[in-house]
Amino acid sequence: MLVQAKVQINAKDHDFIKKTYKNLCYRSLSEYMREAVNAKVKEDRKRLRQLTRVKAMKMIGMAQYDNLFELIEGKDFENRRNLLGKP
Repeated sequence: MLVQAKVQINAKDHDFIKKTYKNLCYRSLSEYMREAVNAKVKEDRKRLRQLTRVKAMKMIGMAQYDNLFELIEGKDFENRRNLLGKP
């Protein structure tokens, strides 16, 4: 579903578009504008995803984590193994 919106553009750009949209095989001036806006939105979505990805990677690097190997670290690992009843 298309939504009608008012857009302001530079007068020189508007004149250029009016003169060339037919030569570029667009059906109408509106189609040219839609395609231009869609291209910009697609580019901005990619950029936003990249920024979100970078921010997430920074947050992962700053997060605290638990040492999962803390229980088996140390000099008396063999003694602890024997206390658990394992040979």
